[in-house]
Amino acid sequence: MREPTPRPGGRTARNREQVLAAVSAELAENGYDALTIDTVAARAGVHRTTVYRRWRNVGGLLADVIAAAGDLDWQPRDTGSLTDDLTALNEEIQESLLAQPSIAAALIAVSFRSSEAADGLARMWAARYAQCEIVVERAVRRGEIPADTDPRALLIAATAPIYHCLMLLRTPPDPGLPARAAASTVTAARAGAFRAGAPLHPGSPSPPQ
Repeated sequence: MREPTPRPGGRTARNREQVLAAVSAELAENGYDALTIDTVAARAGVHRTTVYRRWRNVGGLLADVIAAAGDLDWQPRDTGSLTDDLTALNEEIQESLLAQPSIAAALIAVSFRSSEAADGLARMWAARYAQCEIVVERAVRRGEIPADTDPRALLIAATAPIYHCLMLLRTPPDPGLPARAAASTVTAARAGAFRAGAPLHPGSPSPPQ
């Protein structure tokens, strides 16, 4: 049976907000290994039985933190051009990964340690990419890129350099990277690199239909 939806401003809603804020802060500051029901309860100022009764374990806490992040009312910017839209998106991603402490970076890291976090993050990424498909749809309507461009493929190509440099290579922040990644992706898109059924590598045959 599903729990009743807490009334806005009620005690249940306040407890959830406090607990999830505590999880995010504890994770970003002290890491996954320090995250326990007791540390979260103490930081949130609620009794441990309250946390245990609703979330059961650390995995449940992480899954709800990610779900709450996915519930945020957010839409990609509409700047009037695909290059600028993708640049704005990349700048938001870069800012979130460079924040101190970075909740986004912490959740990515913990997804390799927790199956609940990994599943929740995968669902959140899928939803975020779906939200961002409007950026590609607008560009198609403006005639900037081919009509059969695959939105997900284009968005992954545009945003991947930000994650790769900051999360994998740990390179120093590059203020120009968001715009360069956006511009190179748009150039490739105009050439048909992300058209549905396009080969993964230049000169390779298209997949059979």
